[in-house]
Amino acid sequence: MKKIIILSMCFLVGNIVFSQKMMTRAGEVRFEASMPAFEEIAGTNSTVSCIFDEATGDFVALVLVKAFKFKSPLMEEHFNENYMESSKFPKATFKGKILNFDAKKISSAKSSYDFEGDLTIHGVTKKIKSKVSLALNAGKISASSLIKIKPQDYNIEIPNLVKGKIAENANVSINFVLEAN
Repeated sequence: MKKIIILSMCFLVGNIVFSQKMMTRAGEVRFEASMPAFEEIAGTNSTVSCIFDEATGDFVALVLVKAFKFKSPLMEEHFNENYMESSKFPKATFKGKILNFDAKKISSAKSSYDFEGDLTIHGVTKKIKSKVSLALNAGKISASSLIKIKPQDYNIEIPNLVKGKIAENANVSINFVLEAN
């Protein structure tokens, strides 16, 4: 009976240690699609949810489109109604994996990893690959990445009237501070 209890305890502790999930509900996603000499086109969303599984490198992120904030309320309105159609497509998601992630090797020094997965924006899902920087500080993992996205790849129509004022590629920066769940 003692052996069964000890084996059960080892199994439970092992599962807790090796399959710890990290998460945030206050991650930040910022996009910028400005062109020189024109008004800044940038929005920030500071309520992004993300779950990261240290054991497998799997992670998922959820962005509520209407939560992006802009300097100009009119730009925010155009973003939601005309471009992102946030009533019809209220969220953007990413489901992917950090490749070759080893939780034992993460430290306070930033390390760069490859990641890949499915990014869904405006109802369109595309496979993407990029780099992510990870660092461990006070038991939390900081994750940051920069992704270039073409709005046309996600069926986001840019009217001819403003095409020259919006960059062809939007820079999307991601910053998460993930804590044990």
